[in-house]
Amino acid sequence: MSGKRIMDIEVLRAFAVLGVVFHHLQGLFSDPVPLLAVLRDWMGLWWGVDLFFAISGFVIARSLIPVLRRCSNRQEYWEQTRNFWLRRAFRLLPSAWLWLALMLLLCVFFNRSGAFGTVQANVQATLAGVFQYANFRFADAIFHYEYGSSFVYWSLALEEQFYLLFPLLILLCRKHLVWVLLALVAVQLFMARSSLLMSVRTDALALGVLLAMWSVQPSYQRWQPTFLRRSWTGISVLVIIGLLLSYLGTDRFTTAPYRIGAIAILSAVLVWIASYNRDYLMPPGRLQRVMAWVGSRSYGIYLIHVPVYFLVREVIFRLQGAGLPSPAGHPIVTLLCACVLIVLFSELNYRFVETPMRKRGTTLVQRLRTSRGTVASTEVTS
Repeated sequence: MSGKRIMDIEVLRAFAVLGVVFHHLQGLFSDPVPLLAVLRDWMGLWWGVDLFFAISGFVIARSLIPVLRRCSNRQEYWEQTRNFWLRRAFRLLPSAWLWLALMLLLCVFFNRSGAFGTVQANVQATLAGVFQYANFRFADAIFHYEYGSSFVYWSLALEEQFYLLFPLLILLCRKHLVWVLLALVAVQLFMARSSLLMSVRTDALALGVLLAMWSVQPSYQRWQPTFLRRSWTGISVLVIIGLLLSYLGTDRFTTAPYRIGAIAILSAVLVWIASYNRDYLMPPGRLQRVMAWVGSRSYGIYLIHVPVYFLVREVIFRLQGAGLPSPAGHPIVTLLCACVLIVLFSELNYRFVETPMRKRGTTLVQRLRTSRGTVASTEVTS
């Protein structure tokens, strides 16, 4: 089960990344766009990050917990943990570091408009992204000083910290892991979130892990939402929950201590529906295939969309300065240009960075397993 691709999970990844891309859309324009301001009054789509957290918690725990719990000794446990860390590193870091480097280069050499911010801020942001403390820098910078163009790396840093610590949590908590995770969710549920607490929020991650642990229990199948088998019912549920999440994400709920916890729970509900792998959220068809494509490229889209926005702004600025025709004053044309570049760059990144490096990580893990088996057999025969 753990090796299968769940189409509804891919749909949710697409749903999440499209929300984040829209949330940052004002960064594409040098001047405020009134329509975007009106839409943001009613739709706060930053919750896509929390949906990503819930998906990550579920997907990682679904494969990692059984593997680690089958280990018969500490040495085997640490070998499996090392293999997990290696696979995650090869999956995430090459793309992340590539786009950090490109953003820094654009800031230095292609930034006449200042769209990418200052060099000093971007150097510091790049270090934070490379060394995985971007979430702490983001919490410190918000409302105080310029972060830099790689601000989306705060959530990647939090996920990397989760990947690093989760195997240790499984080892330390053992049979009490469920209760520890439930306590982690309960403590955060009605907590007023400061900037620091927002940057280390783990309730959606914990709920995703709990869902993965529940999915191997008999009661999980008894709670299967079979009523969603009816045509388009699942899409209706997806849209309704998405609208509710978007409304919770508006400034109307800024001071509500429960809104982040509510967003985490609703995100986990969507992942729960998707987890049955029955296409409950979106039936097979053209729309599902498009969303699955977006979902499979969602990591690249997440990393790429902000630098593309700033790149388009810089190009428009230079065209205007040279007296040449540009999309300036035509938001739809500007948006289409950005969308084309995001699709192009994310596809190139997927084919030539993500996929080859993921395969290289898998090959390295297999090589380590083979060498370990060879050493073990040599020790036995000698």
